[in-house]
Amino acid sequence: MDADTQHEDDLDREWWKEAVVYQIYPRSFNDSNGDGVGDIRGVIEKVPYLDDLGVDVVWLCPVYDSPNADNGYDIRDYHAIMDEMGTMDDWEELLAEVHDRDMRLIMDMVLNHTSDEHEWFLKSKDADSEYGDYYYWMDGHDDNEHPPNNWTSIFGGKAWKFDEERGQFYLHVFDEKQPDLNWRNEDVREDVYEMLHWWLQKGIDGFRLDVINLISKTEGLPDGEPNPGWVGWEHVINGPRVHEYIREMYDDVFSEYDIMTVGEMPGCGVTDAQQYCGEDGDGINMIVHFEHADIPYKPGGKWDLEDVDVELDDLDDLTDPDTVFNDWNLDELRDVLTRWQIGLEGEGWNANYLGNHDHPRTVSRFGDAGAYRKKSAKMLATLQFTLQGTPFIYQGEEIGMTNVEWNSFDELRDVEAIQQTEELMERHDADFEDVRHVVKHRSRDNARTPVQWSDADNAGFTTGEPWIKVNPNYEEINVEDDRADDDSIWQYYQELIDLRSGNDVLVYGDYHLLYEDHPEIYAYLRTIDEHGVLVVLNCFAHETTFSLPHHLDAPDPELLISNYDDAGDDPEEFDLRPFEARVYRIS
Repeated sequence: MDADTQHEDDLDREWWKEAVVYQIYPRSFNDSNGDGVGDIRGVIEKVPYLDDLGVDVVWLCPVYDSPNADNGYDIRDYHAIMDEMGTMDDWEELLAEVHDRDMRLIMDMVLNHTSDEHEWFLKSKDADSEYGDYYYWMDGHDDNEHPPNNWTSIFGGKAWKFDEERGQFYLHVFDEKQPDLNWRNEDVREDVYEMLHWWLQKGIDGFRLDVINLISKTEGLPDGEPNPGWVGWEHVINGPRVHEYIREMYDDVFSEYDIMTVGEMPGCGVTDAQQYCGEDGDGINMIVHFEHADIPYKPGGKWDLEDVDVELDDLDDLTDPDTVFNDWNLDELRDVLTRWQIGLEGEGWNANYLGNHDHPRTVSRFGDAGAYRKKSAKMLATLQFTLQGTPFIYQGEEIGMTNVEWNSFDELRDVEAIQQTEELMERHDADFEDVRHVVKHRSRDNARTPVQWSDADNAGFTTGEPWIKVNPNYEEINVEDDRADDDSIWQYYQELIDLRSGNDVLVYGDYHLLYEDHPEIYAYLRTIDEHGVLVVLNCFAHETTFSLPHHLDAPDPELLISNYDDAGDDPEEFDLRPFEARVYRIS
């Protein structure tokens, strides 16, 4: 253990460090009016549920006015609520309900791009208007027969679309209905900051900033290096003026409020995060990075299949095709998480998540969605809640929701899944039946199936026709049953939340990795002064043995929590059963 381990009197306390965040994807959370789409009033109905679970912060995915090309991440009007979601009065009632229970509300905010139906974009089609430079407009090559450069969209296809009215191409790093804002234009930044103030003055408690490190592009927008995935990424991620822009946003807006800011930053490493975080950096509270979420994807991305050693034609012949996609490496995961734990200690703060609306279901990805679903879901939750950082629960994780069997292309709803599946079928000269296993394990739609509230029709989500398929396993996996079961995943999450709230060492304690190369076990210490917590996790479905390293001893140990009822009180040496998790207090 380091001699300079921190002391309780020196803790840099912040409410957002001690909080537990619950992410709501409102379209799939709870439908209040029977139209098949979740809405704000549906969230209001479930605020007591969130309070009972014990969370402190609600992160609400976009509910702004939007044509829904990317389910709300294409904003048409930052100051209005989408009709499907409800009204501004509904939203204000939600804010009041959350605050009345001493919880806080943060809003998802998209600043890299808008909808192509936004007033700014429509006016920018006139190059001579005051909005003519609000987006990236460029002439193409060969009399506009070809785009200005070779960049591709994250969602697939070219990153440029020709607009007949303006007679130029515009840049869209995401869908063609999501044109990128030109942050080099000072007027753009001023309008954005004014809008952020407007929301903060309504009383919200912060923002989750969508792909915020993409707002600066390389000057001149040169060609990107050829690669099998996203071409041009090196000119989009962590661009030349990104720190200037984010620091300006902090100085002009965020510094005036006691808020939580969470920056989603693909392609962000620890060194980058150290620059983005804290008042001595750019002012962001914490970073959502992708290094662990992208395991085991190769440079071509999750749809490239370079990491899959089996031909598409052979997948259906395997006894368990799921194992092909779940062959992740513990060494890699442990190394990534350790690098971020140590790298941000005293330099920033971690956002601890394993799944969200952009990734397949956590238990299907890193656990076992079959025989050990409950044990592995609890083990993964233990990991999230015992690392240094703020834990993020994505809706449905607290009951161990799983990926879905997608039976036809028509069942897909996500713009990325649709475009990438089409390209995948074309690239491999395949039909949907050939690629359905890929979709099951790589599609964002897995995380967007409705929350399974009960075993009633449509999982209790809606009385109408759901906008997206309901996972058929809702009769066995649902909130109602979990809340009634003392040994459920839901009850375990509640216990973890209580445990973390009563132990500073689990929030602020230093992180010390044990056994950096153990093939099955992830184990570490958290320490403040003489207080220590030992975390031991078996990450796989077979038994293994843990021994406390010789240089440590554990006088008067106390078992704080385990996902097995009969876990022993002695942490010196013990056998770990499949996906077993144990947390001990030691001196």
